[in-house]
Amino acid sequence: MSADALPRRWPVVAAAMFCCGWGGNQFTPLLSMYRDTGGYSVAVVDAFLGAYVVGLVPTLLLAGRAVARWGRRPSMVAGTVASLVASVLLAVGAEGPVWIFAGRFATGTAVAIAMAVGSTWVKELSEPPYDDAPAGTGARRAALALTLGFGLGAGVAGVLAQWGPWPMELPYVVHVVLTAAVLPLLVRVPETVPGGTRRPAPIARAVRHPRFLRVVVPMAPWIFGSAGVAYAIMPQLVGDRLGSWGLAYSTLVTVATLGTGAAVQPIAKRLDRTTDARAVVVSMIVMSGGLALSVVAAVVRSPWVALGAAVVLGGAYGIAVVAGLLEIQRLARPEELAGLTGVYYALAYVGFLLPAVLAVVAHVVGYPWLLGALVLVAVAGTVTIASSSRTRLPVTAGAAPARMG
Repeated sequence: MSADALPRRWPVVAAAMFCCGWGGNQFTPLLSMYRDTGGYSVAVVDAFLGAYVVGLVPTLLLAGRAVARWGRRPSMVAGTVASLVASVLLAVGAEGPVWIFAGRFATGTAVAIAMAVGSTWVKELSEPPYDDAPAGTGARRAALALTLGFGLGAGVAGVLAQWGPWPMELPYVVHVVLTAAVLPLLVRVPETVPGGTRRPAPIARAVRHPRFLRVVVPMAPWIFGSAGVAYAIMPQLVGDRLGSWGLAYSTLVTVATLGTGAAVQPIAKRLDRTTDARAVVVSMIVMSGGLALSVVAAVVRSPWVALGAAVVLGGAYGIAVVAGLLEIQRLARPEELAGLTGVYYALAYVGFLLPAVLAVVAHVVGYPWLLGALVLVAVAGTVTIASSSRTRLPVTAGAAPARMG
């Protein structure tokens, strides 16, 4: 049966990824609420964030083995269920911090599965015999689903917490309802690679490739590093200028960052070129510009300049995440793809720690100097990537070079 005669199934998997992304970021704009209303200290709130990373990074690294054993569909269903359960745990978090820690850990696990397994499954469902989309479309679809989930989850949660009833419960209830609606559809999506049909593929060949080491690795931590600077540091820098609008402003910055990231992702696919990693280089140039504008925001402490910096950093995030996925989908064989995607996102989440590191060092050195140093590091990374970007791709890669369009 031709791809045209088959119902398109990738939107269902993308919807599950969207729900996992929603659950992953709905907590972010509520940090000030947990500090001010919930009575938790800054250290405890930072620990809530850390529980998310503890669940996420190991799951990313183990995703390839899980997919090889159980397949795409059971793994993604398990991740989506974990996202739903996480919101239930967070909604009852008023009973004590243990519930919040458990919920954040489960959230990290769910987002990791969506990133590694969901991205792989959407990519495969975007190709024959399931779809006739141009090469590289699957990477853009998967990245867009996650980015929209991250952005809308934060936006809706922030609005409900600022103006709605039951601010510590209602945001999570909305996510539970959305996720419960997607699950029955997800279990009916065809499996592209059944579990147990092959051993987990070692990915050492792909991660040792010069293109991965010199192009993907220097860029990947900036993906969530840029987002972290935008919606964790920018609101903090101008917090004393916001009065009672702190939570609403944090929500606005988060939505603006990720909304811009979603809007520019089609541009990333058009910029992509196998010969010189043009899309990766452009993302790093935009990243450097956004960081430079964040330095200005730190000096003048203007909410409007901080918002502008967040928008530019969001654009860099959107181009970078798609460009990196396109690179690894060309580097990996089909049996390596889920594992290499997990490694890629694990590297990306190293940048998620950047705001916490800067917050510690800021007691000694002010934010203008710290952000200025980040500009220099980003520029150096851009030069490194540009000088290495003509490294030839392996002829045995599992994906065809991305076409323009």
